[in-house]
Amino acid sequence: MAALTASALFRTGSFSMFQRMKQLSAKYAQVALSGLPTVVRIVEVGPRDGLQNEPEMVPTDVKVEFINKLADSGLKNIEVTSFVSPKWVPQMSDHNEVMSKLKKRPGVRYSVLTPNLKGFQSAVAAGAEEVAIFGAASETFSKKNINCSVDESWERFRGVAEAAKEKNVLVRGYVSCVLGCPYEGDVKPERVAELCKKLLDMGCYEISLGDTIGVGTPGAMKQLLTEVSRHVPLSKIAVHCHDTYGQAMANILAALQMGVTVFDSSAAGLGGCPYAKGASGNVSTEDVVYLMNGLAIQTGVDLHKLIEAGHYISSAIGKKSGSKVGTATAMKCAL
Repeated sequence: MAALTASALFRTGSFSMFQRMKQLSAKYAQVALSGLPTVVRIVEVGPRDGLQNEPEMVPTDVKVEFINKLADSGLKNIEVTSFVSPKWVPQMSDHNEVMSKLKKRPGVRYSVLTPNLKGFQSAVAAGAEEVAIFGAASETFSKKNINCSVDESWERFRGVAEAAKEKNVLVRGYVSCVLGCPYEGDVKPERVAELCKKLLDMGCYEISLGDTIGVGTPGAMKQLLTEVSRHVPLSKIAVHCHDTYGQAMANILAALQMGVTVFDSSAAGLGGCPYAKGASGNVSTEDVVYLMNGLAIQTGVDLHKLIEAGHYISSAIGKKSGSKVGTATAMKCAL
């Protein structure tokens, strides 16, 4: 049995042992490090960023159950879908159905991605109370990803931001390719800082810095945050790491040391970038929570319930969980 994957255990029913996790979990030491924050906020992007590139359509009810399980784990910020054209992202074509079927928990913020004013209007009509807009620090990536130049994207965002202000809807901003572009190579920190300031001035309450292709290392992360902090308070900054080169956790620790307290992640490490060949998934939420627990940093998330949510969606889409913590814990329960 120990040779089975975690997803296989869940799928075959042997995963009833999963309920024994809390009894089997060892109490490892929690050691706080001087200078690190004591509380962080995690923004779960698995239902949107994690699933949007799946080749086979994920049933709406599976998406909704996944989101409900994530909320049950204690996550307070969950990006649930995107209001984009089905032509570009077929997987998110059921956005209205997802929004209507959610069992919204009090205190949980369910956000959606909106590329333009049309998408924003549809999102608000579906009940969205927070939207996200997404740009890029690379001209080529912007054209590949959202089919317009960086300058053109700002015009679109400005219309969304103005409409959101009128309707009292929160707006979160994303900047992609902050530590490197698959087409243009290195990205200057000054360029990223400039774009962050524009998003802040536009009305975004928070800006997420995405290492879209996962090429960043801790030194580059600290250099980037140092430059960004000259224009935008780090209290307004989140970090969104991909683990393509195995650097995500190291980069998150570096960001913690700089004072960042908001981190995007995806349950089971779901996701990737269709416009960046070879870019693997987002950093796993389970692994991030494990790290924070070990540093005595509060997240408000029940790790065991989170692992269960990760294995639920992995089983549903027929993939092995990308979470090292989730996989290790499941194997331990199977012994």
